[in-house]
Amino acid sequence: YGNFIDDLRLYVKGGTGGMGYPRLGGEGGRGGDVWFVARERTTLNSIRDKYPQKRFVAGTGANSTVKALKGEKGKDCEVHVPLGISVLCDDGKQIGELNAAGERFLAARGGLGGSLATNFVPCKGQRRIVHLDLKLIADVGLVGFPNAGKSSLLSKISHAKPEIANYAFTTIQPELGKIMYADYKQISVADLPGLIEGAHANKGMGHKFLKHVERTKQLLLVVDIAGFQLSIKTQFRTAFETILLLTKELELYKEELLTKPALLAINKIDLPCAKDNLNELMKQLQNPQDFLHLLEEEMIPANTLEFKDVIPISTYTGEGIEELKACIRKSIDEEAEQENEEYRKKKLLLLQTSE
Repeated sequence: YGNFIDDLRLYVKGGTGGMGYPRLGGEGGRGGDVWFVARERTTLNSIRDKYPQKRFVAGTGANSTVKALKGEKGKDCEVHVPLGISVLCDDGKQIGELNAAGERFLAARGGLGGSLATNFVPCKGQRRIVHLDLKLIADVGLVGFPNAGKSSLLSKISHAKPEIANYAFTTIQPELGKIMYADYKQISVADLPGLIEGAHANKGMGHKFLKHVERTKQLLLVVDIAGFQLSIKTQFRTAFETILLLTKELELYKEELLTKPALLAINKIDLPCAKDNLNELMKQLQNPQDFLHLLEEEMIPANTLEFKDVIPISTYTGEGIEELKACIRKSIDEEAEQENEEYRKKKLLLLQTSE
């Protein structure tokens, strides 16, 4: 999976409390806490490189003395983590998440200091093993089968330089790029490893890929107009079948993914067969119900994706790229406007009910 890591296992332990002072009723200081703090420009790789032991232990509380009956609290331990982190217990249960810079999560609480309640004996801090699970946060996630031209598209619309070759599975780790517009607006795009049939069942890089789609605001499906065949052993799929299969994989992994706004980019429009294939595909997309018989029953999705725009492009000649960038911008702006509108309505409703 390259050098990129999106899951890290850590040991965290809160500090032990300080000793109490029985003769004068003195109270020991509380142990320090372990906090995860979301920071930009941090990666799980940097945590692993900086702390190869992957152990984080907070400071011990100060003992109670004649000079200071109330002991001082132990030193907190802060771990800087990237945005888009889910914190999981060792049993896989989610206990928290950090999505915005500055957000904090208490990973392990320090123990109480010795006092009358504890017979002046200090308590040990909480200790546990946690998993940091990273899901990339991007405005747009590129979804498509291997070799559909996602990496080429990312290099055309942004400054990212992913590896590009004419064989399937060039991309084995997510790549992030930013589309820059003339008015300095930036939209982040994530090129994610190619899906294959059966990805929802964790075939190929199934879950490693699909979990990153969850955090993207919109989907951009990239489909090869000439169709797709992974290997000699697998069946050939037309562009229309490819769209249905991608939809099916997303649906089987998590149905909510289909509620995201989606755009469709039809790539390799410069090929000789493209014009006829495109006319055929447009007909099929207008009435998908009439063509579902082309696929086996278990591969037909329960709900079809509604595309805001369908844009024919060629990453080879550059045709349609500017139009695609404009469509992405329009779609993101519309979504932001809608969110603002909903937020304003909520605020207004709160004001009305409080009055």
